Amino acid sequence: MDERLEIATPKRTKEIINKYGFSFKKSLGQNFLIDSNILNKIVEAAELTPENGALEIGPGIGALTERLAQEAGAVTAVEIDRRLIPILKEVLEPYPHAKVRHDDVLKVDLHQLFREDFSEVEKVSVVANLPYYVTTPIVMKLLEERLPLDNIVVMIQKEVAQRMAAPPGGKDYGSLSIAVQYYCVPELICIVPKTVFIPQPNVESAVIRLKLRDRPAVEVEDEAYFFELMQSCFVQRRKTIANNLRSRYFEGGDRTQLEQLLAEAGIEPSRRGETLSLQEYATLSSVFLRAGIR
Repeated sequence: MDERLEIATPKRTKEIINKYGFSFKKSLGQNFLIDSNILNKIVEAAELTPENGALEIGPGIGALTERLAQEAGAVTAVEIDRRLIPILKEVLEPYPHAKVRHDDVLKVDLHQLFREDFSEVEKVSVVANLPYYVTTPIVMKLLEERLPLDNIVVMIQKEVAQRMAAPPGGKDYGSLSIAVQYYCVPELICIVPKTVFIPQPNVESAVIRLKLRDRPAVEVEDEAYFFELMQSCFVQRRKTIANNLRSRYFEGGDRTQLEQLLAEAGIEPSRRGETLSLQEYATLSSVFLRAGIR
């Protein structure tokens, strides 16, 4: 590729911004990547082929979008900022298999989007530099809607990526770790310094790959209940699991029953939420359900 034409450089990015008189909106979390090496790592992690599709969320001025269009057989970029649409259309003009949608991805019917844009490809990956302020809602929407995804490769705030990938027992492990790992196998690809963006964000970033599982990591009888019970164990992280569960399910009730249910699940009441594995949460939710605890 001719490096002079790459968008992900300080010079080219500034040229495009100046040409269109573009100004950054803090409210949209706009930070444009200006390092082609990081861009290469993102694209390589997505493992795209001409038989695959790529959905990008928050494409900005199209640095990543252009690379996706060079690798994938179908590309759709969803951008919420109307001011960026003309820039993206110009960038993607040489790529008839790439399109831009002006929309809010949190409001889009993604199943319909997949039917319209990705019916001709075998697999689809989400590849994006996500706005940090909406990272978790976007990732959870992608997972909860059970889309036909191969993987999700995103650049997000480093601390959030570490929480997604964290094993049980540490300070990073929590409800987000469990929710993501229920659906995916997470893998941290690289840490990204704040210096490779215009403008520079206040935090470091990381690229993470979420490989979608063929089926959830654990079997649960009621998925909504499983997540509700699990989240109740993290309401106050310093409290034991028994105290958190008592506040949610047994306030003013029978403490003996809670102890019996925890014993049946093989879980010590003195443990804290961050020490339980996905399987232990699945077992606990099944025990509670069978006892009629709601």
